Parts: sequence; C-alpha cells; structure tokens
Amino acid sequence: MVVLTPSPAMKQIPAINLSEPGSEALLVRACEDLGFFKVTEHDIPMELIAKLEEEALKFFALSPEEKELAGRANPFGYGSKNIGGHGDVGWVEYLLMPITSEPLSMAFLMHPSASSFRSALDEYALAVRKLACRVLELMAQGLGMEQRDAFRKLVADEESDSMLRLNHYPPCPMLRELNGFVTGFGEHTDPQIISVLRSNDTAGLEISLRDGSWVSVLPDRESFFINVGDSLQVLTNGRFRSLRHRVLANGWKSRVSMIYFGGPPLGERLAPLPEVMAEGEQSKYREFMWCDYKSCASKTLLGDNRLDLFHQASEASEKMKKDDEVAVNEQIAEM
Repeated sequence: MVVLTPSPAMKQIPAINLSEPGSEALLVRACEDLGFFKVTEHDIPMELIAKLEEEALKFFALSPEEKELAGRANPFGYGSKNIGGHGDVGWVEYLLMPITSEPLSMAFLMHPSASSFRSALDEYALAVRKLACRVLELMAQGLGMEQRDAFRKLVADEESDSMLRLNHYPPCPMLRELNGFVTGFGEHTDPQIISVLRSNDTAGLEISLRDGSWVSVLPDRESFFINVGDSLQVLTNGRFRSLRHRVLANGWKSRVSMIYFGGPPLGERLAPLPEVMAEGEQSKYREFMWCDYKSCASKTLLGDNRLDLFHQASEASEKMKKDDEVAVNEQIAEM
C-alpha cells in the first residue's frame, strides 16, 4: 500500500451560505474554479447526521462475518480494502447502497436488529437528496438558464441512479511509529452529476488543483462538502470542473464519511446543454447514455480519466486512425 505525505491544508475552500442572496453566483464560480465547495445553512438537522454516523460506527464495529451479511459489494453491499474489480485497493471498508424514491430494502436492513440503522439511512438519504436538488437548481439559476430544473430533475427523477456510500478508514497500526499516512481511497473523479459529502472530525480528504498539486481539506462537522461529477462537467461543456480527489488514512484516528452520489436515470442521454454554451461554441463531448458511461467506469482503474473516451477530440482521432488504416489498405491492394 502506498505511503503518502499529507499535503498542506487549503484554507480558502469556498463556503457558501445557501440562504443568502447571491449564493447562486458563488456556486457557479466555485464550480468553475475548483469543482468543489462547502455549504452552510443547509437545513439538515445535526441530530439526523449524528444519528447516522453513530449507526455507521456500530455497523463497522461488527465482526467481519456480521458485516458480510450485507452482501459482498458487487457493486452494492459491504467491501473491505478492494475497490472495484480491477486491482485498486485502499485502507478502507465501506457499505454501498442504491438510493431510489423508495425506502432502502437491502436484505440485511430488513432484520429487526437493523431497524434503527435503516431508519437513519432512509431519513438521511431523503434529506441529502433534497439538498442536492436545491444546490443543482441554484447552479442552473446562477448560469442564467431558463429551465431551472435542468440539472435537478435528473437527480429528482424516480428512476435516478443514485447511491449512498458509508466509508470507514480505520487506524493503520503499522504506521503509528512512522506517524505516516497510507492511501485510504485512491485519486479519482466521481462519474455522477453531484456528490454530497459529510465526514467526522478526522482529516484525510485531499483535492487536486488545476496545476496538479494536492491540498488537504480541513474537516468541518457543521457543513456539507459538494463536488462536481463527470456528468455535470459534460452537461456544462466543461465549464464546471469534475473534481479529482483522494483520501489518506493514518495510524491513530479513524475517519467516517457519508457520501451521496446523485446520478441520472440509467437511460438518460447526456451531452452539453445548448443553454449553457456560448453562440458558436462547439460541443466538447459526444452524446452518450449514462448506463454506457457507468459501464465504462466500472471497467477502468480508479484513477483513469474516463471522460477522455467520450471527448469529441477522441472521436475525431479515432476517425482519423480508421481513415489512415483504410488508406493504407487501399495502397496495399494497389501494389
């Protein structure tokens, strides 16, 4: 497992009060500059957040055999150290669950002993989905879009492909003497439209700036951190930036995070929206279905830049390559 040195902390993460006038313009600026910000005055009770965090800690304190009753992650269920099916690993265990318009119905949550956990998950998922929709509508407003629900409706749809992930980064004993850090969750971007993150007081989240440098994000129990996903980058034709990020685990303190990933319906076609493009601006991405992009993401390594495969330039390059092959074959045929 790769041992890393923690990056210097970034002190100027945009903090946006959703209840203040002008917050929509601040959201747009943050999405253009970093693809990342935190929101305050989010209207989600701290009691609800604390309840789910407590239940998550109870779950991760269970024996491996008890945790595996949730089913091995494929993709939903309980996973430990292995992230995906292509060799990515991290010092992390997690529980990944689908979020729909219906209450959670995974088999292990139906057991009477899990009733408190199920209740906390359902309440939290409903509240954080509402927050994601609120932020997406403000983004559209900040972009001056007439269709204010252009982003929100994709997440609010009954068929939206959204999920909730609970991550636990336990202390890593082998690092205690070194006072070092290991990769908890390797660098990546989120493929969905929007991610809404809440974590405990333990640091570890790092984000990549435009120059490729990494900075640490100081934890904030009172706020939610939000980042742009690949799909929103496509919908805004690259105006909003999908955030590359990673998590470091350390030898002394455990970290618990709860992430809501707001995705579009599986059959939704994604392409840059004309309303956010300037006159004469060319589309940077070819149209694709969300299910195809999701399938592509599941077949790649965690750190791969999946959007490159759907860039118009990639399509043009592939066409040129095929044209060259045809030309060579024709030359051979004439010999």
